[in-house]
Amino acid sequence: MKSKFKKIFAGGLGQLTIPLIAIALLVIFNLIRDPSFFSITFSHNNDGNTIIEGNLISIINGASELAILAMGMTLVTAACRGQDISVGAAAAIAGSVFVKVLKAFSVINPGTVIFAFICSCIVAMLFGCFNGVLVAVFKIQPMIATLILYTCGRSIAYWINGGATPNVKSHILSGIGSFIPGIPIPTPVLIVILMAVIFMLVFRFTSLELLTQSVGINESAAKLNGINSTFIKLLSFIILGVCVCVAGMIGVCRLGLINHETLLIDVEMDTILAVAIGGNNLGGGKFKISGSIIGAYVIQMLTTTLYAMKVSSTDVKAYKAIVIVLLVVIGSPVVKREFDKVVRNMKAKKKSVSKGAAES
Repeated sequence: MKSKFKKIFAGGLGQLTIPLIAIALLVIFNLIRDPSFFSITFSHNNDGNTIIEGNLISIINGASELAILAMGMTLVTAACRGQDISVGAAAAIAGSVFVKVLKAFSVINPGTVIFAFICSCIVAMLFGCFNGVLVAVFKIQPMIATLILYTCGRSIAYWINGGATPNVKSHILSGIGSFIPGIPIPTPVLIVILMAVIFMLVFRFTSLELLTQSVGINESAAKLNGINSTFIKLLSFIILGVCVCVAGMIGVCRLGLINHETLLIDVEMDTILAVAIGGNNLGGGKFKISGSIIGAYVIQMLTTTLYAMKVSSTDVKAYKAIVIVLLVVIGSPVVKREFDKVVRNMKAKKKSVSKGAAES
C-alpha cells in the first residue's frame, strides 16, 4: 500500500493526484453534510425490472456522456495542443442523423439501431475529419478551427430533421438510455466502461499513445523520427468524432427524441475542464485517459452536490466555476513546480539532520 502511494505522489503532485484529492474532498464533504448522501437502494422501474438508485448512481450515470467526450478530447488536446469546442454541436448533428435514419424505417429493431448508429458515426467522423484538416493541414489553432462547427453545428442539426423534434420510442432505445432488463446498472455506465476498455486495448496493442504524445511534445522531433504528425492529428479528431456519436446517441436514447437546441448544451467547457482537472496538460504532450474520466466524475459530483444543497440552477455555474478554477490553479505547472521545490527542500533538510545526528 505504501509503495502505491509513493507511485501516485512520485515527482511531487502526480498527474492523478488533483482529481483523486478532489473526489476525496467531495466525498468527505457530502458524508459530513448528509451521511446518507451515497446510500444505494434497490427499486423497480415502470417495466418491473430491478434497478439500483441513489446519488452515487446518478453521478456516475449523469457523467456518462461527459466521460466519453473527455476520452476523445484528451487525444485531441495531447496531439494538437488545443481543444475542440464543437463537440456539443457535433453531438447534436450525430443525434439528428441517428433519429433521421431510425424514422426512415417502419420498425425499430436491433438491426435498424445498429445501422442508424453506423450512419451517425460516419457523419460525426466526417465532421471530425473536417476539423482535423483545418488543424493538421492548414495549421489553424484548434479552438479557432472548431469555432466554425460550434457556430453552425446546431443549425445543421436543425435542418436534418426539418426543424422538428421527432420522438423515437422503442424498448431498445430506452434500454440504451436507461436500463437493460435484468441488469440493475444504468446502460450508459456500461457504455463508458466499454469505451474505456476499447481505449485501453488500443493503447495496449498499438503505438497510438506514444505517437500522440510524441507529436504533442515536439512535433518537429516527431517528424524527424518518421512520425506522420498530420495523420496523428487527423486520427485524434476522427476518434473524437466516434466519441461524439456515442455521446449523442446516449443523449437521444435518454430522452426518446432529438432536440438540437438542448442536446448536450454547454458540454464543451465541461469536457475541456474534465481534461484539465484530470491532470492533462492543455498545451499537449503526455496524457492519461483515466485522469479525464475521473475529471468528468468530479464535475458531475460537484454539480449533484450543489443541487442537493438547494443551490439554484442559475447559481450552479458560478459555484462550479469557483471550485474548478481552484482545482485548475492547484494543478497548474507553477504550483506543481513550487510544491516539488518544497518537497525537495524538506528532503534535503531531513537528510542533513540525519547526517548531523549520525556524525555526532
